[in-house]
Amino acid sequence: MKIERFEDIESWKEARILVREVYRCLSVCNDFGFKDQMQRAAISVMSNIAEGFDRASNREFIQFLVVARGSASEVKSQAYAALDIGYLDGDAFKAIIFRCTAITNLINGFIRFLKTSERKG
Repeated sequence: MKIERFEDIESWKEARILVREVYRCLSVCNDFGFKDQMQRAAISVMSNIAEGFDRASNREFIQFLVVARGSASEVKSQAYAALDIGYLDGDAFKAIIFRCTAITNLINGFIRFLKTSERKG
């Protein structure tokens, strides 16, 4: 499948689902600082994939993918904290960890592809 827009990127699609899961799981959380941080990190994943896609070169795109991957790790780390302090139950925790791991794997594969591709300058 040819990628013509950022919405075609599998890691972006997974990141979109991650945002929905994080918002749903934290909808009743009253710790607004924690909630805001985790939500922002989740949104950062999909935002950086989208922004990187429209950059001038694969090299720039890869930089944004690396940031997106870092944000996925941030969400993953926050999920552990949320589990430990009772903001997430076991099922919600597993779903978020699974999604973050899937996103990281997709991003890693995409970075490998872009390093050998001539998509852009």
